[in-house]
Amino acid sequence: MKKKQSQTSHYVIGTVDMKQSGKAYVNREDGGADILVKQGNTLHALNGDLVKVYVLPRRKGKKNEGQIVEVIKRAKEIFAGVLEKHKDFAFLLPDDTSMPVDIFIRNSKFDFKDGDKALVKISEWPEKANNPFGEIIKVLGKPGDNDVEMESILANYDFPSDFSNAVEKEAKRIKLDINKELSKRKDFRDITTFTIDPIDAKDYDDALSFRELKNGNWEVGVHIADVSHYVKPGSALDDEAYKRGTSVYLVDRTIPMLPERLCNELCSLREDEDSLTFSVLFEISKDFKIVSHWIGKTVIHSDKRFTYEDVQKLIDNGEDCLNNSIQPLWKIAKHLREERFEKGAINFSNPEFKFDLDENKKPIGIHVKENREANWLVEEMMLLANKTVAQEIGKIKNRQEGKTFVYRCHDEPDNEKVATFKTFVSKFGFNIDTKSRKRLVTSYNRILEEVKGKGHESLISSIALRTMSKAYYSTTNIGHYGLAFKYYTHFTSPIRRYPDLMVHRLLYSYLNNGESANKEYYEECCEHCSQMEKKAADAERASVKYKQAEYLSDKIGEEFEGEVSGVSKWGLYVLIEENKCEGMVRITSLDDDFYMLDEDNYQIIGRDFGKVYQIGQKVRIRVQKVDMIKRQMDFTLLESKED
Repeated sequence: MKKKQSQTSHYVIGTVDMKQSGKAYVNREDGGADILVKQGNTLHALNGDLVKVYVLPRRKGKKNEGQIVEVIKRAKEIFAGVLEKHKDFAFLLPDDTSMPVDIFIRNSKFDFKDGDKALVKISEWPEKANNPFGEIIKVLGKPGDNDVEMESILANYDFPSDFSNAVEKEAKRIKLDINKELSKRKDFRDITTFTIDPIDAKDYDDALSFRELKNGNWEVGVHIADVSHYVKPGSALDDEAYKRGTSVYLVDRTIPMLPERLCNELCSLREDEDSLTFSVLFEISKDFKIVSHWIGKTVIHSDKRFTYEDVQKLIDNGEDCLNNSIQPLWKIAKHLREERFEKGAINFSNPEFKFDLDENKKPIGIHVKENREANWLVEEMMLLANKTVAQEIGKIKNRQEGKTFVYRCHDEPDNEKVATFKTFVSKFGFNIDTKSRKRLVTSYNRILEEVKGKGHESLISSIALRTMSKAYYSTTNIGHYGLAFKYYTHFTSPIRRYPDLMVHRLLYSYLNNGESANKEYYEECCEHCSQMEKKAADAERASVKYKQAEYLSDKIGEEFEGEVSGVSKWGLYVLIEENKCEGMVRITSLDDDFYMLDEDNYQIIGRDFGKVYQIGQKVRIRVQKVDMIKRQMDFTLLESKED
């Protein structure tokens, strides 16, 4: 494990935030103020690189400035972009807007044409060269082709599109032998068990079981595919899963963390098959009190594969099946959900949008994904299992020091952001009580409920969400603010999240009286997984942007109703109501005044006439221009409407 270098008053370690102009800011590891590094002082560092910086003497009234003296670790070496072909050489013009220079290619074993997209690996960067030298590792094809663009997005965020031969071979060698495991596990194959998943799901990594006990209580089981049984530390499979950190969900495809042999076969809890699982069992009374729980390895048999739509119909109609299990489970979930909000969970509900794709993966429509009682049923059971596992290890028993564990943490909101939000919502007649956590959360939930269906709903809810901190993984537990849980982890999806796999291994070790794991090692793993989670989310957003651009590319000149979804010094972001595509009205196109950004009030305001454009404001736009390569959509503002 690489140890962090010591930081003196003159030298600091940090991560590069590169701007397209060539200047950079270094985000310091010690939490100090960012350091500005001008273009000539970057020492060939690139965005995301870990660097050592010499801090220059500070001048009065100026920002901290520095000079990069060492690139400790490159963030990435492979870049996607467009090839510019010359007679004896070529350049790669990177897609990544944070890359300030093109990559020089002297020769290549690949045949390619000018304008082709390719993946290029940086091989060296001579000290006196303005551009890094690189070699083509794959020619993708023509820009604008769906598969070419999706592969480019994956490369830009460091996610491989397929698995190496070594990983695939290792996966294929794994055998499933249920009989060998029976003596080591609880056998639940005779208990009513089923999965509930989206209609287009291909893998089923969690299942629920239900039965009524002789004492009248219910037994509810949350069963998770036992990925740790198959993926061992130090194996090629484990190394690859750790490197990826997570599965990636682009608009038209899923890039799994593990090969298909595991995702869709060994670790998929398929209907009418026996499976190995890691389970949390709850005994619950008829008045919804959790009497006891048990955690351990099991064998299950899935009796049925439900879709969310199947279960929703049963809930709506008051019907049941599979030994009358659905209705009681929904009642339990409903109680858990109500109790969670009563204890201070925040009720954010962001709609999800899904593209309708034709056989060529071209978007032909966009619809809102419904999240109803059937989804809540599964969600509450998974939340309960995650919380219970975290409590099992996290709570200090008999005054002994707790063991190293992986937690899903969510910090309190930033006080300054809350204060700004409080001032802002007061203009709409809302008050936020910040005297205690409970009063603050109650205020948030009351406001979110009251604005539902009103013109400023998206304005208030989007800004409220921005005041919240980002969730992350850590071995230091601080609780989960948004869920109002003192202990929380991710246990329920080891097939698609590496932190869950770590949790399974640690949990099994501790249940068998294992020693506490190395905290420093697991904290480093947590930091890596948090970074990969962010990259996966960014890649998903990039794929959405591309599909939005593709959807609007044949709608140039058409007019739509929309809503201002964001403001910046460059202009207004507008979300079209009909198709949920987001583009920009550039501030330079607003020629009736000189507009300035009022960041605190989420608006731009005209200097001379005082006209205001604010987040949540209804507008009518015309699609002016679509750049599919840059994934940018430009709109012309036709009219605005006061809320």
